[in-house]
Amino acid sequence: MHRLLVETQTLSSPSPMLPAEARRHLKVVRLKQGEQVELFDGNGRWRVFSMTDGTLAPSGEMQSAARGRDLVLFACVTKGSRWDWTIEKATELGVTRIVPVISDRTIVRIAADEREAKRARWLRIAEDAARQSDAKWLPEIMAAVDFAEAVKIAASLDCYVGALTPERPQALLSALETGRAQRSGRALAVFVGPEGDFTPEELASLLEVATPVSFGATILRAETAAIYGVGVLKAWMDGHEV
Repeated sequence: MHRLLVETQTLSSPSPMLPAEARRHLKVVRLKQGEQVELFDGNGRWRVFSMTDGTLAPSGEMQSAARGRDLVLFACVTKGSRWDWTIEKATELGVTRIVPVISDRTIVRIAADEREAKRARWLRIAEDAARQSDAKWLPEIMAAVDFAEAVKIAASLDCYVGALTPERPQALLSALETGRAQRSGRALAVFVGPEGDFTPEELASLLEVATPVSFGATILRAETAAIYGVGVLKAWMDGHEV
């Protein structure tokens, strides 16, 4: 079934007025008489509509899904399509917030006056990913933040960071099973560094607020590490929460 992102109030309308992007998509798919489309608002609500005499009409009641525990991805911005891919896959996996980070060794530098425009583009990527993956919730995507600001945000979460420390850290899944995640009830988060890794100073500040973990025996690219971390956290959450 085709899915279109709309404003929440559109779901209660007997004859919905679609936003421009949804209208363009509907024109492309060319729904036939009686065919159905799901309208969703990205905030856990959706409703099925049918094509009736050239217009959409409700064919069911509005539905809603609980949000559950928050899942946050902190990731240093990677180049071009790699970053787009990270946003897309993180959205498919159900992250609730993406925090793009600019660290000392992040290759991609985003000027302060460009960050909001970049965020708008990233949100469109997430919207497409949510539409195609049947996600009911859109993640919040922040404008890129500098590393120090990201650490402040991470301090309020149950955060795990893939890091090389003098003593080899636990695997991420083991840390989740034995650590505070089961007790805290706080949002879970994973923090992934740039291709050149964190500077020693950055890692030291991050380890004051986050638990170091291993992402396995191999060296992962930054975008792979981000999705690995999100995937493990989501799998653990699915197994431990209603």
